Amino acid sequence: MQPNPHCPDCENLRASELVAGRALSRRDFVRVTGTVAATAAAGSLAGPLRADQQADRSKAQPEKLVETLYQSLSPAQKEKICFAWDHTDDRGLLRTHVSNNWSITDPKTLNVGGAFFTSDQQELIEALFFKMYNPEWHDRIRKQLQDDAGGYGKQQTIAIFGEPGTNQFEFVMTGRHLTIRCDGDSTEHVAFGGPIFYGHAAQGFDEKPDHPGNVFWPQALKANKLYTMLDGKQRQHALVKETPYETEVAFRGAGSGYFGIPVTELSADQKEFTQQVLKTLIEPYRVSDRDEVMKCLDAQGGIDACHLAFFESEDIGEDGVWDIWRLEGPSFVWHFRGAPHVHVWVNVADDPSVKLNAAG
Repeated sequence: MQPNPHCPDCENLRASELVAGRALSRRDFVRVTGTVAATAAAGSLAGPLRADQQADRSKAQPEKLVETLYQSLSPAQKEKICFAWDHTDDRGLLRTHVSNNWSITDPKTLNVGGAFFTSDQQELIEALFFKMYNPEWHDRIRKQLQDDAGGYGKQQTIAIFGEPGTNQFEFVMTGRHLTIRCDGDSTEHVAFGGPIFYGHAAQGFDEKPDHPGNVFWPQALKANKLYTMLDGKQRQHALVKETPYETEVAFRGAGSGYFGIPVTELSADQKEFTQQVLKTLIEPYRVSDRDEVMKCLDAQGGIDACHLAFFESEDIGEDGVWDIWRLEGPSFVWHFRGAPHVHVWVNVADDPSVKLNAAG
């Protein structure tokens, strides 16, 4: 793995996650977390999963795997990664927090690939994580994790809120360029269980105009193709000079002043292509999450309730292929920041009264 370049937007990468300026290898991780291994040796960690806990991981839904994981945790493990549904700390309501690079629990001792979890538990966590994605995207997700964090299990942490198996629980995994959730629809009114984040710095902090190797850049190319379909007047309306800060993704509600051009001002073929852009955005995720996004969007008026904006500032290479853009509705925000590398903030609900807990 290449050393992570200095990144003001990713500044909360803890120094404890690095050894001599590089990401922890599995061997380094085990070495520097010896205290956790000692705790395991003392018998405070759970043993192998029982036979009745060995869920069929090829068929089980992520929610069922979260329940199986929860049942396998020892009291000592639950104390570290399990929280009440409404748990708060200095970050606010922890269950709904989102950032571009953060650890929901201690990354030094509670990393999903480290000694805190048994090998069975590590396999469960990995299985449920990838089940939250479209199988066709698994290789691309692994590439993103490799480029940004040295691979799966190197810099990711998890937390469980509420009690899995009931009607109120949520699993959250975080890391560099990662916030993903699994809630079994127990979080009312929202898609993905709350705001999520994804990103990629494929070849260093400052990417070239064509973002070589970036697994998410095709989403921007799709949106930019839509921009080329606009006529001159539409482009003037869609193109915005100043870019909002990327974390400004709280809901504005109906009738508010959005950036860019209303989708209602697009022609039939342009609207159809906007739907294709949306389909590209949700493609990486499992079917149930894709369906929930569309359900939330329909509740607020569908794609016709949205605006589309491209931002003139921070155009890498000044090539007119807009690196920053967003699709936004009353309670729908998909903000794509492609400069200097990709950050994407997603906040979707069926009600604009849902509050955002975000930090850069």
